[in-house]
Amino acid sequence: MKVDGKEMRPIWFERASETVQVIDQRFLPHELIIKDLNTVDDVIHAIKEMVVRGAPLIGATGALGVYVSLVQENNGGANNQDLETECDRIKDARPTAMNLFWGVDRVRDAALTETDYDARVKAALAEALDVVEEEAVNGQQIGRHGLSIIEDISRKKGGKPVNILTHCNAGWLACVEYGTATAPIYTAFDHHIDVHVWVDETRPLNQGARLTAWELGKHGIHHTVITDNAGGHLMQHGMVDVVMVGTDRTTRAGDVANKIGTYLKALAARDNNIPFYVALPSSTFDWDITDGINDIPIEERDPDEVRYVQGLCHGKVQTVLLPPENSPAANPAFDVTPARLVTGFITERGVCNATEADIMALFPEKRMG
Repeated sequence: MKVDGKEMRPIWFERASETVQVIDQRFLPHELIIKDLNTVDDVIHAIKEMVVRGAPLIGATGALGVYVSLVQENNGGANNQDLETECDRIKDARPTAMNLFWGVDRVRDAALTETDYDARVKAALAEALDVVEEEAVNGQQIGRHGLSIIEDISRKKGGKPVNILTHCNAGWLACVEYGTATAPIYTAFDHHIDVHVWVDETRPLNQGARLTAWELGKHGIHHTVITDNAGGHLMQHGMVDVVMVGTDRTTRAGDVANKIGTYLKALAARDNNIPFYVALPSSTFDWDITDGINDIPIEERDPDEVRYVQGLCHGKVQTVLLPPENSPAANPAFDVTPARLVTGFITERGVCNATEADIMALFPEKRMG
């Protein structure tokens, strides 16, 4: 995607220096900072501390992290156990996003097919870059399949703006290219469909207000930032045509774990008969579970993310305390939206209903037994 006329991704491999580089998303939208990932500790820090975030990007970072483990100083990459240990460390960085485990395991398996060290490094890098490119293509395909949903709404409205509500950042910053929830939006805009996006601020880290708004603005898409609690009001007054969100892990039966607050948007959408779509690549499905509420681990993050907020003040990025200094806070990072509240999934293979039978029809190779 383009930023001020320059093609950018949130992660890439700089071949001149043989270095994995990422956009440090903690400083957006006020500062664009590039960070090198030279060690597994760098990779883990980037994932844990939200330098990178969003399920597909976490998966791509984990995949390249396996390569980093092989080339970091004092590495033990020629030793199978050392490689397994470093891979397990990367996977422990965050517990909810399915793509992290998928990306790490895929590159680890490719590396373990080689016993020669140089061949192992080459295999790991090739597989990791394949993961990155596949996620980029997945975003493009999600956009292509989701376009028909927005086109249909536009036709029914006689070409008037299609109002789309989204939550958190499920854009290219989270997904290499195009995004998941934003992919149909970008595609519709590029097809000259009039779209307007209601951007949830997405507390506590404000990924909507900081990141989604920044992305959409750079692409020229009409958008409005709202408080997280405004969505239901807008739906009641006919100001939302469709809700599109991403997901960090989705069960084979259609339960969806996404940024905290998604469940409330789904409830409001159901009460107001507004379609609620979840966009995701197949790498985000957890094919081994069916009960999202009981089986998807929900990450509890640092309460200080709730207590403090970051913003621009007199030209400098500053952090301020919101509640009383001694007030405790809780910070569950995700909630689970039951499949019954999901209108459908937009995947790289097409759109389907949120049922196990329909999901398996799109991905028959994942059928058990």
